[in-house]
Amino acid sequence: MQLDDIDDEIAARVFRRLVTHLRHRDDAQNIDLMGLAGFCRNCLGDWTAEASGGAISKDQGREAVYGMPYSEWKATHQTAATPDQLARMEESMKRNPV
Repeated sequence: MQLDDIDDEIAARVFRRLVTHLRHRDDAQNIDLMGLAGFCRNCLGDWTAEASGGAISKDQGREAVYGMPYSEWKATHQTAATPDQLARMEESMKRNPV
């Protein structure tokens, strides 16, 4: 089966489950997600906005992913990135498609 063969309703449920999981795992820092997988919660919010064709702003997309305004999540859950985390992120981002 190819990715495009998955019904949009199923894909939407999977997306919601991923977002719910990330909301629960606020210990998983965005910088670590970026360093490992080259994407983070902000990316998911931004991709949501892009997929909406302008119906949803980036801020709204991020709020949908975080369950609160990004600034609030950042103030309550985000820790300062270490030099090692930043270096891992930089290397990981090189592997992303342009």
